Amino acid sequence: MEEGDQQNSGDNAPYLTISELSRAVKTTVETAFEYVRVRAEISRPNKAPSGHLYFTLKDDRSTLAAVCWKTMTANLAVQPEEGLEVIATGRLTTFAGQSKYQIIVSQIEVAGEGALLKQLEDRRRMLAAEGLFDQERKKKIPKMPTTIGVVTSPTGAVIRDILHRLQDRFGVHVMIWGTLVQGRDAAAQVAAAIRGFDAMPEDGPLPRPDVLIIARGGGALEDLWAFNEEVVVRAVAECRIPVISAIGHETDTTLIDFAADLRAPTPTAAAELAVPVKTDLAAYLSEVNARLMRATARKLENAGQQTALAARGLVDPADLIQRRAQALDYALGGLFRGLDRWLSARALRLSGLAGRLRPPEIKLAEASGRLSQIGQRFDQHFATGLIHRQQRLDNLVKLLDANSFERVLDRGFALVTDATGAPIKRAAAAPDQANVMIRFADGTRGAVLGGDSSGLIPQPVKAKSKPARKPAHKPAGDDRQDKLF
Repeated sequence: MEEGDQQNSGDNAPYLTISELSRAVKTTVETAFEYVRVRAEISRPNKAPSGHLYFTLKDDRSTLAAVCWKTMTANLAVQPEEGLEVIATGRLTTFAGQSKYQIIVSQIEVAGEGALLKQLEDRRRMLAAEGLFDQERKKKIPKMPTTIGVVTSPTGAVIRDILHRLQDRFGVHVMIWGTLVQGRDAAAQVAAAIRGFDAMPEDGPLPRPDVLIIARGGGALEDLWAFNEEVVVRAVAECRIPVISAIGHETDTTLIDFAADLRAPTPTAAAELAVPVKTDLAAYLSEVNARLMRATARKLENAGQQTALAARGLVDPADLIQRRAQALDYALGGLFRGLDRWLSARALRLSGLAGRLRPPEIKLAEASGRLSQIGQRFDQHFATGLIHRQQRLDNLVKLLDANSFERVLDRGFALVTDATGAPIKRAAAAPDQANVMIRFADGTRGAVLGGDSSGLIPQPVKAKSKPARKPAHKPAGDDRQDKLF
């Protein structure tokens, strides 16, 4: 069936698989475009976690995917940035997974000075927005440094010019940190040198610089590009040591000029700004010394005149002491007179008060008379009180005698008590044959109670004379009067 279909189509060409076709296209492309240089603008640069760089190269009509392997990124002279116009060098290849072609970049260079200027301006704005160029961050350059650190090429003419200029000035200790000042590794070395100087301890074996000079001779914009790199600018801005930038000629401007604490137009001018001229300083010190001597002389002359004027107004100490002694004598005389007058007045007042005093004998006699009167009044009140209380007591005795149970016994009643002396008030409370005591008005008799009163023979009652009334006051210790209840 398949052979019939192939014959009906009229096509006897062999077919290829997708993988075979992809390999064939890859071989053709890589063979035909093994080395290419493309001028384009970088778009959407992205560094993957693996370290590979992915970005897009574009012009006004077309785009081309680009990749730079991790092993090649360290060798790039220019790092990809958004909108940067570059010339990318590499080889074309295909990516079968997405059926597209791409360029594997091995080198990048800026396409023209205009692109560099644009990149420089964009970077300047970014760093300025972070405040790295603010004037508040600037540090003062010391007037008389003892140690100067220089970051530059150790073999160039710049370091010789700096050392020659410093010889005409005060002797300072110069420390040189040699670095590349141009090329791919220059920026990293310059930044490391700045941070190395800044990390030196103040009390270490080597003296810590008081000021740093970053110097390089003149050149094109590409030659000075290392001093426009972000890593160098940040190192200058973060350095705790005052930094003087001296890159190129007076017309050359780099980004570290904005971050440094002072910009010198040339490396030689940087040495002049860092250390004053010895002769100039000596002349200045001489002039200052002369001015100081003149000012001191005028000061002493004025002080002498003021002292003479003050001496005229001063009083002779002996005369002053005599005047003070005379004033003291007057004061003492007045004090004694005043004291005499005060004592006289107090004596006169005391005499008047003594005349108003009464003799103690008179006061004692008067007090004795008042005390006698008070005693008589007390005796009278006491006697009257005793009479009143005696009368009241007699009335109470009469009232008690009138309410006594003995008056009831006088009327013919008797008080029956048991053997203990307790009154028997009810017949039910007295058992048969109980021994009781019967108290009459004239005495007390014992009796035995019987069970029935019907067999008793009534006896005639003899009249008896009324006993004499007991005195109102019982003698002390008389306890014959019993209680009725």
